[in-house]
Amino acid sequence: MSIVQAIVLGIVQGLTEFIPISSTAHLRIVPALLGWGDPGAAASAVIQIGTLFAVLLYFRTDLLKMAVEFFKGIIHRKPFENHYSRLAWYIGFATIPIGVVGLTFKDWIETTARSLWIISFALIALAIVLLIAEKMAAKRESLRVEDDITFADAMWIGVGQTLALIPGVSRSGSTITAGLFRGLSHAAAARFSFLMSVPAIFASGMFELLAEWDHLAALGWGSVIISVIAAFLSGWASIWFLIRYLQTHNTNAFIYYRIVLGLVIMAMLSTGWLV
Repeated sequence: MSIVQAIVLGIVQGLTEFIPISSTAHLRIVPALLGWGDPGAAASAVIQIGTLFAVLLYFRTDLLKMAVEFFKGIIHRKPFENHYSRLAWYIGFATIPIGVVGLTFKDWIETTARSLWIISFALIALAIVLLIAEKMAAKRESLRVEDDITFADAMWIGVGQTLALIPGVSRSGSTITAGLFRGLSHAAAARFSFLMSVPAIFASGMFELLAEWDHLAALGWGSVIISVIAAFLSGWASIWFLIRYLQTHNTNAFIYYRIVLGLVIMAMLSTGWLV
Protein backbone atom coordinates (compact mmCIF):
# COMPACT_ATOMS: atom_id res chain seq x y z
CA MET A 1 0.00 0.00 0.00
CA SER A 2 1.59 3.24 -1.16
CA ILE A 3 1.51 6.51 0.79
CA VAL A 4 -1.06 7.95 -1.64
CA GLN A 5 -3.26 4.88 -1.25
CA ALA A 6 -2.91 5.06 2.52
CA ILE A 7 -4.00 8.71 2.63
CA VAL A 8 -6.94 8.18 0.27
CA LEU A 9 -8.20 5.11 2.11
CA GLY A 10 -7.83 6.84 5.48
CA ILE A 11 -9.78 9.88 4.33
CA VAL A 12 -12.48 7.70 2.77
CA GLN A 13 -12.77 5.68 5.99
CA GLY A 14 -13.01 8.74 8.19
CA LEU A 15 -15.53 10.60 6.06
CA THR A 16 -17.85 7.62 5.58
CA GLU A 17 -17.66 5.87 8.98
CA PHE A 18 -20.15 8.17 10.70
CA ILE A 19 -22.17 9.40 7.74
CA PRO A 20 -24.78 6.69 6.95
CA ILE A 21 -23.35 5.69 3.56
CA SER A 22 -21.13 2.75 4.64
CA SER A 23 -17.39 3.11 5.12
CA THR A 24 -16.81 -0.57 4.31
CA ALA A 25 -18.58 -0.17 0.98
CA HIS A 26 -16.49 2.85 0.06
CA LEU A 27 -13.25 1.16 1.14
CA ARG A 28 -14.20 -1.60 -1.29
CA ILE A 29 -15.56 0.57 -4.12
CA VAL A 30 -12.95 3.35 -4.25
CA PRO A 31 -9.92 1.01 -4.60
CA ALA A 32 -11.81 -1.01 -7.22
CA LEU A 33 -12.53 2.13 -9.26
CA LEU A 34 -8.89 3.21 -9.01
CA GLY A 35 -7.59 -0.24 -9.90
CA TRP A 36 -5.88 -0.80 -6.54
CA GLY A 37 -7.63 -4.00 -5.57
CA ASP A 38 -9.37 -4.84 -2.29
CA PRO A 39 -7.26 -3.81 0.76
CA GLY A 40 -9.05 -6.53 2.74
CA ALA A 41 -11.36 -6.63 5.73
CA ALA A 42 -8.42 -6.68 8.15
CA ALA A 43 -6.96 -3.45 6.78
CA SER A 44 -10.41 -1.82 6.85
CA ALA A 45 -10.91 -2.79 10.50
CA VAL A 46 -7.49 -1.49 11.57
CA ILE A 47 -7.90 1.79 9.66
CA GLN A 48 -11.12 2.20 11.67
CA ILE A 49 -8.99 2.71 14.77
CA GLY A 50 -8.39 6.22 13.48
CA THR A 51 -12.11 6.91 13.66
CA LEU A 52 -12.13 5.44 17.17
CA PHE A 53 -9.63 8.11 18.23
CA ALA A 54 -11.90 10.72 16.62
CA VAL A 55 -14.88 9.55 18.71
CA LEU A 56 -12.79 9.48 21.88
CA LEU A 57 -11.63 13.04 21.28
CA TYR A 58 -14.97 14.48 20.21
CA PHE A 59 -17.00 12.85 23.00
CA ARG A 60 -14.25 12.87 25.64
CA THR A 61 -16.43 14.71 28.18
CA ASP A 62 -19.38 12.35 27.75
CA LEU A 63 -17.18 9.26 27.81
CA LEU A 64 -15.41 10.43 30.98
CA LYS A 65 -18.74 11.08 32.70
CA MET A 66 -19.97 7.64 31.62
CA ALA A 67 -16.86 5.95 33.04
CA VAL A 68 -17.04 7.87 36.33
CA GLU A 69 -20.77 7.31 36.83
CA PHE A 70 -20.46 3.64 35.82
CA PHE A 71 -17.95 2.91 38.61
CA LYS A 72 -19.78 5.15 41.10
CA GLY A 73 -22.95 3.22 40.38
CA ILE A 74 -21.21 -0.08 41.07
CA ILE A 75 -19.60 1.20 44.28
CA HIS A 76 -22.88 2.61 45.61
CA ARG A 77 -24.90 -0.35 44.27
CA LYS A 78 -27.05 1.95 42.17
CA PRO A 79 -25.88 1.13 38.62
CA PHE A 80 -28.78 2.87 36.87
CA GLU A 81 -29.06 5.92 39.09
CA ASN A 82 -28.44 8.59 36.44
CA HIS A 83 -28.32 9.12 32.70
CA TYR A 84 -24.58 8.57 32.21
CA SER A 85 -24.37 5.37 34.26
CA ARG A 86 -27.41 3.99 32.43
CA LEU A 87 -25.86 4.96 29.10
CA ALA A 88 -22.67 3.04 29.91
CA TRP A 89 -24.61 -0.11 30.78
CA TYR A 90 -26.90 0.24 27.76
CA ILE A 91 -23.96 0.54 25.38
CA GLY A 92 -22.23 -2.45 26.96
CA PHE A 93 -25.26 -4.71 26.56
CA ALA A 94 -26.10 -3.33 23.09
CA THR A 95 -22.62 -4.27 21.85
CA ILE A 96 -23.06 -7.98 22.66
CA PRO A 97 -25.12 -8.85 19.55
CA ILE A 98 -22.55 -7.57 17.04
CA GLY A 99 -19.79 -9.43 18.89
CA VAL A 100 -21.66 -12.74 18.77
CA VAL A 101 -22.79 -12.40 15.16
CA GLY A 102 -19.43 -11.04 14.01
CA LEU A 103 -17.50 -13.99 15.41
CA THR A 104 -20.07 -16.51 14.15
CA PHE A 105 -20.05 -15.27 10.55
CA LYS A 106 -16.49 -13.91 10.43
CA ASP A 107 -15.35 -15.93 7.40
CA TRP A 108 -18.41 -15.04 5.31
CA ILE A 109 -18.16 -11.36 6.25
CA GLU A 110 -14.50 -11.16 5.23
CA THR A 111 -14.88 -13.05 1.94
CA THR A 112 -18.22 -13.57 0.17
CA ALA A 113 -19.90 -10.52 1.73
CA ARG A 114 -17.29 -8.19 0.19
CA SER A 115 -18.71 -8.88 -3.27
CA LEU A 116 -19.54 -5.62 -5.02
CA TRP A 117 -22.91 -7.08 -5.96
CA ILE A 118 -23.78 -7.68 -2.31
CA ILE A 119 -22.49 -4.22 -1.40
CA SER A 120 -24.61 -2.51 -4.07
CA PHE A 121 -27.74 -4.41 -2.99
CA ALA A 122 -27.03 -3.56 0.67
CA LEU A 123 -26.62 0.14 -0.17
CA ILE A 124 -30.06 0.24 -1.75
CA ALA A 125 -31.77 -2.04 0.79
CA LEU A 126 -30.72 0.02 3.82
CA ALA A 127 -31.67 3.21 1.97
CA ILE A 128 -35.22 1.89 1.54
CA VAL A 129 -35.48 0.87 5.21
CA LEU A 130 -34.07 4.24 6.32
CA LEU A 131 -36.60 6.00 4.09
CA ILE A 132 -39.43 4.10 5.82
CA ALA A 133 -37.99 5.10 9.21
CA GLU A 134 -37.89 8.73 8.08
CA LYS A 135 -41.53 8.59 6.96
CA MET A 136 -42.55 7.19 10.34
CA ALA A 137 -40.49 9.83 12.19
CA ALA A 138 -42.14 12.60 10.18
CA LYS A 139 -45.61 11.43 11.26
CA ARG A 140 -44.80 11.47 14.97
CA GLU A 141 -45.91 14.52 16.91
CA SER A 142 -42.70 14.52 18.95
CA LEU A 143 -39.44 12.58 19.02
CA ARG A 144 -37.60 11.46 22.14
CA VAL A 145 -34.22 12.89 23.15
CA GLU A 146 -31.11 11.16 24.50
CA ASP A 147 -32.27 11.31 28.14
CA ASP A 148 -35.31 9.25 27.13
CA ILE A 149 -33.34 6.26 25.82
CA THR A 150 -34.39 3.01 27.48
CA PHE A 151 -32.77 -0.42 27.72
CA ALA A 152 -35.17 -1.69 25.05
CA ASP A 153 -34.12 1.16 22.73
CA ALA A 154 -30.46 0.32 23.25
CA MET A 155 -30.94 -3.38 22.53
CA TRP A 156 -32.93 -2.74 19.36
CA ILE A 157 -30.21 -0.36 18.18
CA GLY A 158 -27.64 -3.00 19.12
CA VAL A 159 -29.47 -5.56 16.98
CA GLY A 160 -29.55 -3.02 14.17
CA GLN A 161 -25.79 -2.61 14.50
CA THR A 162 -25.28 -6.29 13.62
CA LEU A 163 -26.61 -5.59 10.12
CA ALA A 164 -23.59 -3.34 9.58
CA LEU A 165 -21.46 -6.47 9.41
CA ILE A 166 -22.76 -6.75 5.84
CA PRO A 167 -20.58 -4.41 3.74
CA GLY A 168 -22.75 -1.68 2.29
CA VAL A 169 -25.25 -1.48 5.15
CA SER A 170 -23.36 1.11 7.29
CA ARG A 171 -23.00 0.92 11.06
CA SER A 172 -24.19 4.49 11.59
CA GLY A 173 -26.95 3.97 9.02
CA SER A 174 -28.35 0.83 10.64
CA THR A 175 -28.15 2.22 14.18
CA ILE A 176 -29.66 5.60 13.31
CA THR A 177 -32.41 3.77 11.43
CA ALA A 178 -33.15 1.61 14.47
CA GLY A 179 -33.19 4.73 16.65
CA LEU A 180 -35.70 6.44 14.37
CA PHE A 181 -37.95 3.38 14.41
CA ARG A 182 -37.85 3.55 18.22
CA GLY A 183 -39.02 7.17 18.16
CA LEU A 184 -35.72 8.91 18.88
CA SER A 185 -34.82 12.24 17.30
CA HIS A 186 -32.15 12.31 14.60
CA ALA A 187 -29.67 14.00 16.95
CA ALA A 188 -30.31 11.53 19.80
CA ALA A 189 -30.03 8.51 17.49
CA ALA A 190 -26.80 9.84 15.98
CA ARG A 191 -25.16 10.63 19.34
CA PHE A 192 -26.03 7.20 20.72
CA SER A 193 -24.74 5.62 17.51
CA PHE A 194 -21.41 7.43 17.82
CA LEU A 195 -20.97 6.54 21.50
CA MET A 196 -21.91 2.93 20.80
CA SER A 197 -19.25 2.75 18.08
CA VAL A 198 -16.43 2.89 20.67
CA PRO A 199 -16.50 -0.73 21.92
CA ALA A 200 -17.41 -2.13 18.48
CA ILE A 201 -14.61 -0.36 16.61
CA PHE A 202 -12.08 -1.04 19.37
CA ALA A 203 -12.88 -4.75 19.53
CA SER A 204 -12.87 -5.31 15.76
CA GLY A 205 -9.72 -3.23 15.26
CA MET A 206 -7.75 -4.99 18.00
CA PHE A 207 -8.97 -8.41 16.89
CA GLU A 208 -7.90 -7.88 13.28
CA LEU A 209 -4.64 -6.23 14.33
CA LEU A 210 -3.60 -9.32 16.26
CA ALA A 211 -5.10 -11.89 13.91
CA GLU A 212 -3.78 -10.36 10.67
CA TRP A 213 -0.44 -8.99 11.87
CA ASP A 214 1.52 -10.55 8.99
CA HIS A 215 -0.94 -9.33 6.36
CA LEU A 216 -0.82 -5.79 7.72
CA ALA A 217 2.98 -5.94 7.86
CA ALA A 218 2.97 -6.86 4.17
CA LEU A 219 0.96 -3.70 3.43
CA GLY A 220 3.62 -1.67 5.26
CA TRP A 221 3.28 -0.39 8.81
CA GLY A 222 4.14 3.15 7.73
CA SER A 223 1.25 3.18 5.29
CA VAL A 224 -1.13 1.62 7.83
CA ILE A 225 -0.26 4.29 10.41
CA ILE A 226 -0.72 7.07 7.84
CA SER A 227 -4.16 5.63 7.01
CA VAL A 228 -5.10 5.63 10.69
CA ILE A 229 -4.03 9.28 11.07
CA ALA A 230 -5.95 10.32 7.94
CA ALA A 231 -9.02 8.45 9.22
CA PHE A 232 -8.74 10.22 12.59
CA LEU A 233 -8.66 13.71 11.04
CA SER A 234 -11.43 13.11 8.50
CA GLY A 235 -13.46 11.14 11.07
CA TRP A 236 -13.46 14.05 13.52
CA ALA A 237 -14.65 16.37 10.74
CA SER A 238 -17.35 13.85 9.80
CA ILE A 239 -18.71 13.70 13.37
CA TRP A 240 -18.65 17.49 13.66
CA PHE A 241 -20.59 17.82 10.42
CA LEU A 242 -23.23 15.15 11.02
CA ILE A 243 -24.05 16.21 14.59
CA ARG A 244 -24.84 19.72 13.34
CA TYR A 245 -26.51 18.59 10.13
CA LEU A 246 -29.02 16.27 11.83
CA GLN A 247 -30.11 18.98 14.24
CA THR A 248 -31.97 20.66 11.39
CA HIS A 249 -32.10 18.04 8.60
CA ASN A 250 -33.18 14.44 8.05
CA THR A 251 -31.20 11.72 6.28
CA ASN A 252 -32.89 11.98 2.87
CA ALA A 253 -29.75 13.28 1.13
CA PHE A 254 -27.84 10.19 2.24
CA ILE A 255 -30.73 7.92 1.24
CA TYR A 256 -30.70 9.25 -2.33
CA TYR A 257 -26.90 9.02 -2.47
CA ARG A 258 -26.99 5.37 -1.39
CA ILE A 259 -29.58 4.47 -4.01
CA VAL A 260 -27.73 6.25 -6.82
CA LEU A 261 -24.38 4.75 -5.82
CA GLY A 262 -25.87 1.25 -5.58
CA LEU A 263 -27.47 1.53 -9.03
CA VAL A 264 -24.28 2.93 -10.57
CA ILE A 265 -22.18 0.08 -9.17
CA MET A 266 -24.71 -2.47 -10.45
CA ALA A 267 -24.62 -0.89 -13.90
CA MET A 268 -20.83 -0.89 -13.96
CA LEU A 269 -20.72 -4.53 -12.89
CA SER A 270 -23.30 -5.52 -15.50
CA THR A 271 -21.41 -3.79 -18.33
CA GLY A 272 -18.00 -5.06 -17.25
CA TRP A 273 -16.66 -1.60 -16.35
CA LEU A 274 -16.10 -2.90 -12.85
CA VAL A 275 -15.20 -6.41 -11.73
